[in-house]
Amino acid sequence: MNIEQYREFCLSLGDDVEEKMPFTAFKYAGGVLVFYVHGHMFSFFDCDNFRVITLKCQSDRIDELGALHSCITKPFNMSPKYWIGIDPTTAPDDLLRELTRNSYEIVKAKYKLK
Repeated sequence: MNIEQYREFCLSLGDDVEEKMPFTAFKYAGGVLVFYVHGHMFSFFDCDNFRVITLKCQSDRIDELGALHSCITKPFNMSPKYWIGIDPTTAPDDLLRELTRNSYEIVKAKYKLK
């Protein structure tokens, strides 16, 4: 999946998804695109280096996912207890979509406005 296909997929997850580039003031993070649901991040990556997408994940799934899929890596700049990295250049599209939807659902459920 290329960067534009991934962006379109993230935006298709719901009307409550927003995209922003919140780190433009930082020299090495100006190209980071972040997807939010209810104002909280569920996916982000560097547009200038589309090699790692960072996603929220259930803690009890992280080790198993890493053992099963070589495309699962450490998350960029987030806790590896709650986040995973995934290489979109080697990940199967269906796995990338499933883990992104999972991240979206985790964050949406946690921060849903009542």
